[in-house]
Amino acid sequence: MPLTPQATPMTYWLEHAWLGSHVASGVTVETADGRITAVRTDAPAPPPGAEALHGLTLPGLANAHSHAFHRALRGSVQVGSGTFWTWREVMYGVADRLTPDSYYALARAAYAEMALAGITCVGEFHYLHHAPGGTRYADPNAMGQALIAAAADAGIRITLLDTAYLSAGFGDPPNQHQLRFSDGTADAWAERADALKGAEHARIGAAVHSVRAVPAGELAAIADWARRQQAPLHVHLSEQTAENDACRAAHGRTPTQLLADHGVLGPRTTAVHATHLTDEDIALLGGSTTGVCMCPTTERDLADGIGPAVALQEQGSPLSLGSDSHAVIDLLEEARAMELNERLRTRTRGHWTAAALLRAATADGHAALGWDDAGTLAPGALADLTTIRLDSVRTAGPVPRLGAETAVFAATAADVRHTVVGGRQIVRDGTHTRVPDVPAALADAIAAVRG
Repeated sequence: MPLTPQATPMTYWLEHAWLGSHVASGVTVETADGRITAVRTDAPAPPPGAEALHGLTLPGLANAHSHAFHRALRGSVQVGSGTFWTWREVMYGVADRLTPDSYYALARAAYAEMALAGITCVGEFHYLHHAPGGTRYADPNAMGQALIAAAADAGIRITLLDTAYLSAGFGDPPNQHQLRFSDGTADAWAERADALKGAEHARIGAAVHSVRAVPAGELAAIADWARRQQAPLHVHLSEQTAENDACRAAHGRTPTQLLADHGVLGPRTTAVHATHLTDEDIALLGGSTTGVCMCPTTERDLADGIGPAVALQEQGSPLSLGSDSHAVIDLLEEARAMELNERLRTRTRGHWTAAALLRAATADGHAALGWDDAGTLAPGALADLTTIRLDSVRTAGPVPRLGAETAVFAATAADVRHTVVGGRQIVRDGTHTRVPDVPAALADAIAAVRG
């Protein structure tokens, strides 16, 4: 069931709504053709014909960094100890078993889980391009098209960040598992990416997997492609200290400095993780207004570390949030974790306001994915809404004191009651309207690739 433009105008009455700086009660939002046409704050009761959304309504949440197939790893890679690198070997095993059909089923279920969590747009960092061993499918973009179709059928928007992954490390060819990721050269990657087509719900972006996986001489070609397409460009950056050490050994500079030298940084670029940075790295990212996507639940699950998010934002980098490996799919938890991680690191509180954390999860996340027209409850914006219930054991409390803090520091994904995308209700009263049994869909799709 494709995500088509809204057929008829629709009016929603929001019991309470976060309007960017404050919570207002009795807000009427009028929508047409998938966009908000009017916002009124003077309706103590639902007007005739309006759909009432009880709870606290936010702009739709943006998950700026996802690897959909990692959803199959939840609950297994957490067993025992190990490192990022041992986790990666398990990940390769799942990747080896995916086909376009099984990837569609897994991604559709994962994206439906995101919709249940109030996520209306996902940035899919996609590098599973070819068949195992590197054999090309008849349609070279069969795997990417499967993801675009999965998002449509789950009812959410997607930015497909088609990822260049050309080498195993600095000077090393792809290993057996990575052959299906690689197009061989940046020019071959660009030729395949040129054939990808967007849709009403889908936009196409680019990604450099990492400075490990793209030789330095190929970086500029990928940045140039994104520039020509006016597309977002994402890159895994300094997630591990081993990457920094190897980059210095190979090039005599940090990964951030290498990216700057080859024209990768800039306002359309988002660095993902950015965990282990020097002061000069932070200045380069902020000074170029390169965005940074923090993924706190994955970074803590893999013991990566706590990135310098405060310093990056102070230097000029907009922040967004992602669930990455999907150990947890909960953008409210990602927002909360960014602040709480910083409290643990510094032993002080209040690094971001709740409003700033929500902005990272909404407007700034959408901007990182090329959807500058989403993430606010304002006329002209895409009609994407997320409503959090206020009567759960986590959120119950006096309404007069209600603020953004209720969403960020009390609620979880389990409290999402309604999700609206393009003016259409995708989640109603906690039930997905297109995927009736999301847990069963997840269980079936994961069993197919895990056995």
